[in-house]
Amino acid sequence: MARVTLYSMDGSKRGELTLEDSLFGIKVNPALVHQAVVAQTASSRAPIAHTKTRGEVAGTGKKPWKQKGTGRARHGSRRSPIWVGGGITFGPRSDRNFALKINKQARRKALAMVLSDKVAHERLIAVEDLTVEGKTRELAQMLSRLPGSGKKTLVVTIPQNKLVNRAARNLPAVSTLPAHALNVVDLLRFDYVLMTQGAVAMVTQLYKRT
Repeated sequence: MARVTLYSMDGSKRGELTLEDSLFGIKVNPALVHQAVVAQTASSRAPIAHTKTRGEVAGTGKKPWKQKGTGRARHGSRRSPIWVGGGITFGPRSDRNFALKINKQARRKALAMVLSDKVAHERLIAVEDLTVEGKTRELAQMLSRLPGSGKKTLVVTIPQNKLVNRAARNLPAVSTLPAHALNVVDLLRFDYVLMTQGAVAMVTQLYKRT
């Protein structure tokens, strides 16, 4: 069974916490983790560039000049793409969808691999509880007594613990995430992951592979 050291809020060791092997103790496949990262970032990509077609640009619908007798080429609309100020052909559109599909089991397995890698390299810190009154100084002092002090740290808590999120807002190297919103990209962005016992239990229940 995978195990990590369990700390108290004052930084003292309180023993070991046993973790679920199917979530915290599996072999890492970098290709699958990469696939999950690409799928998540692509799905969150929002198209910005948008061009108008000939049906969307402003302009009259009147024929520029008569069909015959002028000596000029025939035209039917000033909004044609070959006219200055006309519509754009095959231009970028804001309704593009960049989402990539990855099945649920593969996504969960990639998440388990990243968590397992954190455990294997002693980058996952477990604490008994995380009780703060929303004060940044209080949270900063607590983190300074734990491994990974001064490093980029992701604090994972149960959704009910909203005061931790408030306390971490002014700490540039610290971010928070509720246990039910855990994802591969956020885990990889941070050097250390700090979880409360309650968060570990919730993550195990939600993401454990059966």
